[in-house]
Amino acid sequence: MAAIQTNQLVKTFNAGKVSAVNGISLTVEAGELFGIIGPDGAGKTTLFRLLTTLLKPDSGSATIDGLDMVKDYKQIRSRVGYMPGRFSLYPDLTVIENLSFYASVFGTTIQQKYELIKDIYCRLEPFADRKAGKLSGGMKQKLALCCALIHAPSVLFLDEPTTGVDPSSRREFWDMLAKLKTHGITILVSTAYMDEASRCNRLAMMNNGRFIGIGTPQTIVNEFDKTLLAIRGDEMYRLLNDVRNIEGIEECYTFGDVHHIRLQKDTNLKMTDIEQILVHQYHHTNVKMEPCQPTMEDCFMNASKKER
Repeated sequence: MAAIQTNQLVKTFNAGKVSAVNGISLTVEAGELFGIIGPDGAGKTTLFRLLTTLLKPDSGSATIDGLDMVKDYKQIRSRVGYMPGRFSLYPDLTVIENLSFYASVFGTTIQQKYELIKDIYCRLEPFADRKAGKLSGGMKQKLALCCALIHAPSVLFLDEPTTGVDPSSRREFWDMLAKLKTHGITILVSTAYMDEASRCNRLAMMNNGRFIGIGTPQTIVNEFDKTLLAIRGDEMYRLLNDVRNIEGIEECYTFGDVHHIRLQKDTNLKMTDIEQILVHQYHHTNVKMEPCQPTMEDCFMNASKKER
């Protein structure tokens, strides 16, 4: 039995004018670490609020551990852990007070469930008497994860858990998720950071309330079907605009310290052609270009273009 199953899930706002979730069908197997990647406004948070029974769908259905999200919402709430994107614990309570409170809500204690959270809580323990509002971003993240795990949920929902924390804390957080998998917990995590996608067993790319691609990280990269080039020059901003005017180029966008060029599928345009146009027609200097391998961000950009 799948841990999460949705069928054509739909949720709109503003009297149906805004479609936040538009026909989402998804299957997440028990024990899987499944990622949903997409920009702000893609519909990730609305989907999570639906699956954690905080919202009712307009149409479609979903089950968590075989339980219907509408009929069996009380049972589902005892089985899932939810870490929202915004820090939502009590800032005036200490670390230990927050954790004890959440344990009591679910009729358990920190001692009873300590085995599940010990690898995370050991980093928090020196700050047990510090108020939650005074913690750093990374420590708030760890406390929120402990509170979401304190009742030993079978399914854990993490909505953009690494937003606003430093790169070191982001890496540490994903290492903790890998350890949680060994306890058999199913994890559904959303993120706007494309580089985190490679840590998932499978993932879905989401935009405008729809899934625009789904598979393992490697499968999604392997399905990239366009020629991709990296280009740099002396005047990067002007270069970006001039490249976009060349016939046969589907898209050009900034990627770190270079621009990525995606060629149209049926074009005969070559790197030497692009370079000659930029040098002789647009008078660019020190133009350097080379083929490059697609990243998850390139795959998302390509899938978004197809969707449009």
